[in-house]
Amino acid sequence: MDEAKVGPFHTMIIAICAILLIVDGYDVFIYGVVLPELMKQWQLTAPQAGSLASWALFGMMGGALLFGPLGDRIGRKRTIALCFGLFSVSTFCNGFAATPTEFGIFRFLAGLGCGGLMPNAVALTNEYAPKRLRSTLVAVMFSGYAVGGMVAAGIGIFMLPRFGWHAMFFAAAAPLILLPLLLRALPESVGFLIRSGREEQARAVLTRLVPGNAPTTGKLVYQNAGSTSASVAELFRHNRTLGTLAMWLCFFCCLLMVYALGSWLPQLMRSAGYSLGSSLSFLLALNFGGMLGAICGGRIADRFGLPRVVIAYFALGALCIALLGTNPAMPVLYLLIFIAGAGTTGTQILLYASVAEFYNLSVRSTGLGWASGMGRVGAIVGPMLGGLLMAAKLPMAMNFVAFAIPGVIAVLATLVFIIASRQQSARPELAVA
Repeated sequence: MDEAKVGPFHTMIIAICAILLIVDGYDVFIYGVVLPELMKQWQLTAPQAGSLASWALFGMMGGALLFGPLGDRIGRKRTIALCFGLFSVSTFCNGFAATPTEFGIFRFLAGLGCGGLMPNAVALTNEYAPKRLRSTLVAVMFSGYAVGGMVAAGIGIFMLPRFGWHAMFFAAAAPLILLPLLLRALPESVGFLIRSGREEQARAVLTRLVPGNAPTTGKLVYQNAGSTSASVAELFRHNRTLGTLAMWLCFFCCLLMVYALGSWLPQLMRSAGYSLGSSLSFLLALNFGGMLGAICGGRIADRFGLPRVVIAYFALGALCIALLGTNPAMPVLYLLIFIAGAGTTGTQILLYASVAEFYNLSVRSTGLGWASGMGRVGAIVGPMLGGLLMAAKLPMAMNFVAFAIPGVIAVLATLVFIIASRQQSARPELAVA
């Protein structure tokens, strides 16, 4: 399904998945927004705050590992609906938490849904996107995640001083109103429909995808170079082992930086003497950089290849993060944070697109889920590392240098992935018998 033009059907899929990821991003980044208020109300130490952040991240790791493969087994659409409902309801319930333990439990449940939604949304968008613009469209869709972070920061600037941190979580229930409408319009994976023997439904989707050119007769056959199994073992077959392990390391390093900065940037800046409003505006700039960086990176990647762009983004992001601790002038500081967002959140989005291109459709959600799940280990380490660094009372510059080191490691891992990508088996195609 490599149509050259982007039609209304493509636009609808991208828009729906982007809206879902905006809500997902809001639910993920909300912790960094409310962290200063939580530390004040519950008198949390920095290590305790870092550990509390990890509840959601453990949930996201479990959600990616559970719901990623589940999408290959029961369908992307059904899994997306389950995950969206789970994290929206759980985040709303967070507003009623009276203790850190209650707060952590609801964050864990929300994390399960957030971790499961991402790989399935990326897999669905990747399947329907025209090959010529695949990286760009996946990046545009996934930029909704960064938009969600911007929305969280923007709402926090307005709501926190007026209504407190509870209201931030109550607002997460509003998008549930859109769930029936979104899921009615969202199509199921054509590959999944064919493998499930639901050919008529597959033809209906193809008719919407390519009006006038969809196959109306003959048996639809899903030609797969490998096995149709969605097991984790498939990720290590057909010369994929080196690429799988390299991408897991990239995800680990990238998500460590994303969540270390997302959780601790406002608090670090407040410790450096900036006001709450200014500290949250830095988080806004970080996510704005992630959104624009991903979209621009996807467009460049369609011309020069995803891995090359990922390497450049990692290197530039690591450099800018390290420079954040040099006490630059305010305009330069915003620029560095903007580029750091492109090199972290923006690169995360490009990594998802890279993994989606690396695996066959039958194991794509599994591959995305496990890569994301391994990355969640880094996401767990990131906030905890930030808490330990804050407790150690190191110079500001050393904190940011520590956050930048994983970016250098990720550059090396991406080079290994490039080598492995040249050895991988061919992608599957859809054919009519």
